[in-house]
Amino acid sequence: MTSSLKPIDFSAADAPARFTEDLREIGFAVLRGAPLDEDAISRIYEAWLAFFQSPEKTAFRYDRERQDGFFSTAEAEHAKGETLRDLKEYFHYYPWGRCPEALRPDLERYYAAVLALGQTLLGWVEANAPGSLAQQLSEPLSSMIEASDVSLLRILHYPPLEETAGEGVRAAAHADINLLTILPAASAPGLEVKARDGRWLSVPCTPGLVVVNTGDMLQEATDGFFPSTVHRVVNPRGEEARQRRLSLPLFLHPRPEVVLSSRHSAESYLNQRLRELGVI
Repeated sequence: MTSSLKPIDFSAADAPARFTEDLREIGFAVLRGAPLDEDAISRIYEAWLAFFQSPEKTAFRYDRERQDGFFSTAEAEHAKGETLRDLKEYFHYYPWGRCPEALRPDLERYYAAVLALGQTLLGWVEANAPGSLAQQLSEPLSSMIEASDVSLLRILHYPPLEETAGEGVRAAAHADINLLTILPAASAPGLEVKARDGRWLSVPCTPGLVVVNTGDMLQEATDGFFPSTVHRVVNPRGEEARQRRLSLPLFLHPRPEVVLSSRHSAESYLNQRLRELGVI
């Protein structure tokens, strides 16, 4: 197995090949110098922390059909196969969905920038994967997200842990549903990825780094060539347990009608997984 989550210089000539190899061998890759605005990310974290600490959030309670809006800790998802909900609250943003108007401009710009980055990264995967893999896809990976309006930006808030919170973890071990997840450095550490030998590896949390991981839809579309890797967010200890944690993953989703395999379209796969997570 590749040694492990070493940052890849986005502008390096060998970046596409190294990125694709890390996705193949680990399911995660870490980029340095990706074209995302660090100042904008900081502003988003600051503004949304204030939102999560305000009563305004209850006016945006999530819509069960549309899956946009605010999910409280009591409504948070649980990992597949788990009964305890994760210790988090979050907001689902789509350009067509609800959002506090004062917070929308930064999110709109950031969403567009991450989609463009995602298109580039899926192109890297196409260019560096075996030719036989491309032949089995219903269409090129990078075109699967073109005109898709279901790629999801999630603003996550992990509140400070109460002294009595002895069960559960901030986010139990799980795999993502989508093609790729693109995640700028969170405001605090805690993300871990499960290596093939069973070890849990800490994912770097340095500002300026961008973490990318494969999801179940990429695994489904490539017949397991790119594995969807299990990861979690562990509970901090000591003084760190009083710290809040924010993160900003964007989940790249194909258009609903895209055929992933003989078993699933993107829509049927998504609905199956949302039922398993207890949110529909």
